[in-house]
Amino acid sequence: MTIYLDVIWFLNFLVDCLLLWITAIFLKRYVKAWKILLGGLLGSSLILLAVTPLAAAASHPIVKMGVSLCMVLTVFGFKRLKSFLSCLLTFYFSTFLMGGILMGTHYFLTYDLKLRTAVSLESIRGFGDPVSWLFVAAAFPIAWHFSRKRVEDLTISSIEYDVLIDVTIEINGLNIQLKGLIDSGNQLYDPISKTPVMIASISSFKEQLPHEILLLSAKNNNPIELADKLPEMWSEKMRLIPAKTLGANNGLHCAFKPEAIYLQMEDERKSVQKAMIIFTDQELSSDGRFQCIVHPAVVELAVVQTAS
Repeated sequence: MTIYLDVIWFLNFLVDCLLLWITAIFLKRYVKAWKILLGGLLGSSLILLAVTPLAAAASHPIVKMGVSLCMVLTVFGFKRLKSFLSCLLTFYFSTFLMGGILMGTHYFLTYDLKLRTAVSLESIRGFGDPVSWLFVAAAFPIAWHFSRKRVEDLTISSIEYDVLIDVTIEINGLNIQLKGLIDSGNQLYDPISKTPVMIASISSFKEQLPHEILLLSAKNNNPIELADKLPEMWSEKMRLIPAKTLGANNGLHCAFKPEAIYLQMEDERKSVQKAMIIFTDQELSSDGRFQCIVHPAVVELAVVQTAS
């Protein structure tokens, strides 16, 4: 059987380069392309050593670890031991992650291992085990894209959870408890009093609200017409806020001044007096992670509650 060493080497060279690239993405480090290519060349050199008298040494775990150290050192350099170890461990993480995805996918799709291997080896003789190059060549780009997207999503989720707080709104005898997202992009203020305005989705507490408030929270409402029909206890707390947001065509929103707003931040419970709420029937989070958008100024105005 003829073994096409150049094909096997080139595949391993590409895989090593892609692993170094995705390591740089995970670390959010800019790396020059020639360094990645040089690192991939170092890693793929083990394939060439496999057909020399040094084959036994090339397959030893210590040698493989030494090559991986050289690869990371070539691509990312060495500034501090902690930074270098972070790069090395991230490279191992990328390698095991991609390898696990590929092996799991391979054995998930293999319905008859003996028959599948026999047929594959018969049709692709001379290029090595089809799992080691043909399947990797086809599935690696997909696994790379999948793993990168998953890590990005996990990073975004982590950032979002860092700015999620518990919000309690007390208004007209109602006690509304929501999960709020502190959004620095929310710069909505009452133009007269300069009071910051929060936005709350009513999906989880619409049964507690009067019918008139439900009408006002609809996307295509007319706040000027509906304001006259509000109960007195709600109308005296209402303000019209001009803003083109939440898909409103008329640019006006009805905001309400609650008696109190409480924010649970870590181990502290803070209260806010100067804030207003816009109720909307739209979902603010597609996955239901939060139901309220908290104005950053509200967080700044919040004061810690004392025992008294």
